[in-house]
Formats: sequence, structure tokens, C-alpha cells
Amino acid sequence: MQIDRWFYAVRGTARGVRGTARGVPAAAALAPRPASRWGLLASPDFRRLWLVGFVISAVRWLEMLAVGIFVYQQTGSAFAVALMTLLRMLPMALFGAVIGALAERLERRKALIGVVVAMLTTSLCLAVLAYAGGLTVWHLAVASFCNGIAWAADSPVRRVMIGEVVGSERMGSAMSLDVGANNASRMLGPTIGGLLLAAAGMSGAFTVSVLFYAVGLLAALRVAHRNSQAAAAVGSVLARVIEGFVLVRRDPRLIGTLLVTVIYNVFGWPFTAMIPVIGQDNLHLGAGGIGLLASMDGIGAFCGVIAIAIYTKPAHYARLYIGGVALYLVMLIVFALVPNVPIAGAALLLTGVANAAFSVMQATLIYLAAPAEMRSRMYGVLSVCIGTGPIGFLSIGVLADAIGAPLATAATGALGLLALAATWPWWRRLGTV
Repeated sequence: MQIDRWFYAVRGTARGVRGTARGVPAAAALAPRPASRWGLLASPDFRRLWLVGFVISAVRWLEMLAVGIFVYQQTGSAFAVALMTLLRMLPMALFGAVIGALAERLERRKALIGVVVAMLTTSLCLAVLAYAGGLTVWHLAVASFCNGIAWAADSPVRRVMIGEVVGSERMGSAMSLDVGANNASRMLGPTIGGLLLAAAGMSGAFTVSVLFYAVGLLAALRVAHRNSQAAAAVGSVLARVIEGFVLVRRDPRLIGTLLVTVIYNVFGWPFTAMIPVIGQDNLHLGAGGIGLLASMDGIGAFCGVIAIAIYTKPAHYARLYIGGVALYLVMLIVFALVPNVPIAGAALLLTGVANAAFSVMQATLIYLAAPAEMRSRMYGVLSVCIGTGPIGFLSIGVLADAIGAPLATAATGALGLLALAATWPWWRRLGTV
């Protein structure tokens, strides 16, 4: 398969860029690495970067659920709920490519510490406002946008660091474990968020966010890896952004991968904003019940990434990527149209499995297809494609206010399946010889 060629071509050239840690000679970068994919956990830096990703993801899901419930209770508007997630994603579209280009000129450990500090500060401000009884919807809107900027930096900074630490030949396994952390957090985050909101209100939810971020900051400070910084003139940032888009235009593999990303983020992922609405209005659940329901997605995703980490080979990458998006779209339709809690939970469980396949392969395919010196830029372009999500959140929010959240969710999923079929001439190349 074509993907096999990407994998082994990159594998043959990537060893020369792994010796970028400060004080580590090139010969050390060529030292044998443990063959077992679970040997990744023997690397202290991988474990620390993994923990930072877990913390960021856990807080993201905790806050998204708590904010969604709070905003819906305050406004009664499904559109307002969708708007909070839209604002969290908008910076990816606005700044993703620029952040990717800038990341090549930064020492990424320092950038990672800055990202965690920014998120911790935002949550601390919201916790103080909540304790003072002054928290409002507009505060949450501003905080969502600020955290979105930090989120846009995750792939160009932390995930590129993971690749540098583990090497290209183990990037698929590393992404399985990293996405596994994300999805483990999707089991814990919504559950904790719902229970905290029911028991302690928004102040309790954001206090836990601050504590989580403190753990993440400690892990980031202990990362030993350093990358070499690109010396470039200030004016070259725009040129680097343009080079990234030119590379995409010339490479059918990247075009297909990014098109599928856009479809998922416009037609698939926005349905998560409707989980609190459907859970409250159609399934008649309270905050704790909605949190438990939302965690089913994370349980399925966690199981999925474990299976991927153990069994997946490069020959499976394309099928997992495309099949994951298709299954996700089908299951969100089932979730929307069947007003039954066990069936809704089972549908969310399967959306989690599908999301695992999509998420692991998305990060892996981009990393393997991009030249080593342009990976941060390609992750920046990927952030722009992920940043198309606000279109979907805006659309589903408007539709939900007009025709109800269940019908709006189902219609969005059906349109996504049509879009996936229409773009077959591009993404089919991912699986051709």
C-alpha cells in the first residue's frame, strides 16, 4: 500500500533528526530503541509528555461538559451551548498555521510550559469568579477562546516533541497511547464534571481544573528533551506558512487526509455539543447522568486505542482512518434518533471506538507524510482543518434552535456521510498501491 511506502521512507530518514536533545550527539540518536511498542513507556520524557496531554484533555472534557450544562441552564439556548465549543475551536482556524510555523522557531519545552501556564491561569480566574458568585456566560466565552489558542498549539508543540522523543518508526504506537490518554480523560472528564457541577457547582469544577493543570505543569517542567531552534528572519514566518499549504497542494496523501479531517470536524464532532441538550430534554437526565452518558464515548475510545496499539500495522492505517469517520457519523445519527438511555449509551460507546481510529491515524498519517523539517507546519495546517469545526458547531446550534437538537444532530450526520462519499476520489488514494 502507499501508506507502507510513506512509513518506511520516513523511517529511513527520520533517525537523523532524533538527536536534537540538548547535549545528545547524533550517534546517541541512532542507538537501538526497545522493539516493543509498550517499551515507549520506559522513556521518561514520553511519559511526561503523555501525562501533559492527559491533563489537558481531561480538563477540556470536564470544562466542556460543565460549561455546556451551565450555559444551557442560564440561557435555555442550544445555540449558546454550541457557541462555547465553537469559540474553543475558532483559534485553530484563525491561528493554527501561524502557530505551526512559529513552533519551528521556538524551544518547544518552553512553549509547552507556556501553554500549560496559560490554561492554568484561565481556569484559576474562572474558579475565583465562581467562588465570588460573579461567573457569567460571557466570562466562559472569553475563557473558551483563550483556551482554544492554547489547544491549537498542542500538536505543533507537544506531539512533535513526542515524535522527536520516540522516533518515526514508533509514532503510530505513540499516537495510540497519546490518543488513549485523551480518551481515558473522556471517561473521567465528563463524569467528574457532571458530578462536581451537581455537588459543588462551577467553583468546584474549576478548582479541580486548576489542580489538574498544576500536575501537568510539574510534568512539563521535568521534560528533559530540547529541540534545536530554527534561525530565521521575522518575515519568514509567513513564508513558512505558505510553504506548508503548497506542500499540501502537491501531495495527494495530505489532501485526502485533511479532507477527511474537515468532514469529521464539520459534520461529526459538533454533535458532542448537543449531548447535554439531548440528555436533559430527551433522555431526562440530570447533570450527573449526563456526565456518565457522555463518558461512554471515552470508554469506547479508550478500548479502541488499546486495540490499535496492540494490533494495528501500517497497512491498516487508511482503512481505520476512513472507516472510523463513517462509523462515527452513523452512530451519532442513532444517538440522536433513539430516545432510550441504554441505546444512546451504546451508540456513544461506538462513536468512541470510531473516534479512536480516526484520531490515532490522523496524527500518525500527517507525521509520516510530512518531511521532518516541516512537521510543525503540517500540524499547523492540520489545526486549521480542525478549526473548520466552528462551521459545524454554528450550523448545528442554529438548526437545533430551529428544529430541535435530535433532528439537527441526525441531519448533520447524514450530510457528513454524503460529504464522505463525495470526496472519495481524493481519500481513496490513501489506500492505493
